[in-house]
Amino acid sequence: MKKALKEAKKAYKKGEVPIGAVIVHNGKIIAKAHNLREKARKATAHAEILAIEKANKKLKSWRLDTCTMYVTIEPCPMCAGAIIQSRMKQVIYGAKEYKTGAHQSITNLFDKPFNHKVEVLDGIMEEECGKIITSFFKKLRTK
Repeated sequence: MKKALKEAKKAYKKGEVPIGAVIVHNGKIIAKAHNLREKARKATAHAEILAIEKANKKLKSWRLDTCTMYVTIEPCPMCAGAIIQSRMKQVIYGAKEYKTGAHQSITNLFDKPFNHKVEVLDGIMEEECGKIITSFFKKLRTK
């Protein structure tokens, strides 16, 4: 999660919503990403989606069933869907996302009867992960 938080800090410095994600396979980080929606001008340039794309390329497979994703914030519905569709074994996130979270906050896509079940753990480094995003939006509102 520390590496995902480092990615979130990179996004913060670029003026992007500070969310970071890393994907681990066999104990090694195989993909890292942070939000790039503003720079890429793409609605889908979320940290989770970008990390999944990098992991697919690295493993030469769309199936990530032996991988764990660490992400600083509860995934949105789009990212939760991509995590499920990539057959991710596990997702671990830091802070809840009360406006768009798709695990506990708004809905729970991970509990729906899809053909693949993702194990989800939350609250890991919750304070640190929540603080960076709160700080970002507080700073944005003062501008």
